Amino acid sequence: MKPGAFITFEGGEGTGKSTQAARLAEHLRAMGQNTLLTREPGGTPQGESLRRVLVSGDPAQWSAASEAMLMAAAREVHVRTVIAPALQASTTVICDRFMDSTRVYQGHAGGAAPELIAVLERAAVGDCLPDLTLVFDLAPEAGLARARLRPDTGEDRFEQKGFAFHTRLREGFRNLVAAEPGRCKLIDASQTPDQVFRQILHTIGIVPHV
Repeated sequence: MKPGAFITFEGGEGTGKSTQAARLAEHLRAMGQNTLLTREPGGTPQGESLRRVLVSGDPAQWSAASEAMLMAAAREVHVRTVIAPALQASTTVICDRFMDSTRVYQGHAGGAAPELIAVLERAAVGDCLPDLTLVFDLAPEAGLARARLRPDTGEDRFEQKGFAFHTRLREGFRNLVAAEPGRCKLIDASQTPDQVFRQILHTIGIVPHV
């Protein structure tokens, strides 16, 4: 784990990635490493405003293409004002969702044109690419059951998209790992939180003490 690494957490609904991202950030800070924990959509005032319209409300209110464009708008600000400056200052950045969520949610599962996804990614991300992406893998029925147990925040728009959509999400994330095995590592999210965290530490090269 070099200082200034960019680590992203990806996966479907209810996989536990947000909890584990926060846990890893706390662990790295305890080791003395400057660490920024952020999320998408969000991470900036502009991104948080767009988050509210993206993750709440009627699941059919935006097309996949519209979602991708809104995500890209939030991401461009996030990269330019938060992520890139932190990395340049040798701060480790942990981001709960990033470009791969758009590839899978709006692209593979949502059906937005690959050409659109690619153009938006280049515009929003540029050369600010993750060093490591942890993909949390869980059967969609288990993930959705977990998601239903979370406190009601109103952020359930994607959860409402139907089981077939969530099945495509899992397939898309697995395809991502197969296509980019050097960057993307599969994490078995069906285990206990402590077991999952040990997997994460092993994957990033830290000997676990939990």
